[in-house]
Amino acid sequence: MPPFLALERKVAIEAVTRACRVCQKVFRQLASSETVVKSDHSPVTVADYSAQAVVSSILADRFPQVPIVGEENSQALQGEAGRTLRQRVLELTNSVLDCPVTEHELCSLIDRGTYAGGATGQHWTLDPVDGTKGFLRGDQYAVCLALIINGEVQLGVMGCPNLPKAFPPAVEDSRGCLFVTVRGQGAFQRALDSDNETLLRVSELTNSTLASFCESYEAGHSSHADALAISKRLGITKPSLRMDSQCKYGCIARGDANIYLRIPTNPKYVEKIWDHATGSLLVTEAGGKVTDVDGKPLDFSQGRLLTRNRGVVATSAALHAQVQKAVQDQLSQ
Repeated sequence: MPPFLALERKVAIEAVTRACRVCQKVFRQLASSETVVKSDHSPVTVADYSAQAVVSSILADRFPQVPIVGEENSQALQGEAGRTLRQRVLELTNSVLDCPVTEHELCSLIDRGTYAGGATGQHWTLDPVDGTKGFLRGDQYAVCLALIINGEVQLGVMGCPNLPKAFPPAVEDSRGCLFVTVRGQGAFQRALDSDNETLLRVSELTNSTLASFCESYEAGHSSHADALAISKRLGITKPSLRMDSQCKYGCIARGDANIYLRIPTNPKYVEKIWDHATGSLLVTEAGGKVTDVDGKPLDFSQGRLLTRNRGVVATSAALHAQVQKAVQDQLSQ
């Protein structure tokens, strides 16, 4: 009998790898002047749409009955106003697919990502370009895909085209990582251009004063002030490793850093499932522990949002209780 989710794992790796190729092409070929802006004012390039179309196409071919909770929809590509962008997205999408799609099929594939999610059955969740600002700067971003079954993340694949294979990077060309995890089967890293996988484990550090943070580059994503105060409570003096996207989860999983916090900057803000599904399972399978700031497990059964959770605390299992207390002490002042 094949391992649990063996086919899904293989197909997800193919989908994310091809989506990463699209992102790399976009960065090489397109200027930031071709950026469009969504209603929430976050910058979105054609990479988002192309990557979502590519992943959706591959998943639809192999798992047509399994819906997708994705970040994007095709509204900006519709009609005459969206023609130029639509054609560019179509060209990029077809450049990595074996079977080219039409403009109509392109929009339909992107809109497969409008599923509402929920607590029963299977669905994928996709962030086609997590860390868009990092992408635009030429820094860290990720293509993140996860499979959720009955409200629980069971599989995750994360492509990080600019992430060094280790810190500090040995040579300039040692960039491009793929993280793969299946519940109960461990967490692995491979190069984007290789099938060889390395088992990942979080750091075994037990003394919080020797720990280090992995933080968001953008202060708007998580409170840097609270993180600094929490680090002082823990006696941490090492500088933080800062980057965009779920790459931070990958760095925790392989021991580059010890603590990743997502401290809400707005009490009404609710995290989206595609921002944490892949990374949270990756850290858990690498021996870590991921909860919200109140110590509750992340609940992916509530649709597109983590409505029952507040923020994120991701650490090694050995440090989690210490970090959780420091977070609570800081937030309760």
